[in-house]
Amino acid sequence: MLPAAARLTRSQEFRLVVRRGRRSGRSRLVVHALRPDQSLESARHRGEALPEAEANTAPTRNSTGSTRVGFVVSKAVGTAVIRHRVSRRLRHLMRDRLAALPAGTLVVVRALPAAADASSRELGADLDAAMRKLRVLAPDGPATGSR
Repeated sequence: MLPAAARLTRSQEFRLVVRRGRRSGRSRLVVHALRPDQSLESARHRGEALPEAEANTAPTRNSTGSTRVGFVVSKAVGTAVIRHRVSRRLRHLMRDRLAALPAGTLVVVRALPAAADASSRELGADLDAAMRKLRVLAPDGPATGSR
């Protein structure tokens, strides 16, 4: 299980990561990541308007500086039993990868319907590939937890 300090819990945090972060999709999941170096200053420089709610949840103002992860598993994935199984697998896989992520990184993992039939090994491979593409995991990053 992920420690409480490593979880995204507020909808504003999820919204910030999905809107301002980078995205990488695979057949079973989509990973959104917002690194601490992707500050809101770059958005201000481009002249984008920033809602106050997003400005208050900026990763640069994250008091703990810890890496945090959130999961989105919709009803499209399957019944409640299947959704909970998918989210447990994803939590377990991300727990093993937290130490390899840069400090202060915010991550949202969104499961797609194909995740319902996927094994932990397949989900782990998709997570690793997506995070490498987003450059939040080293190219030779650990493939721990993928059984």
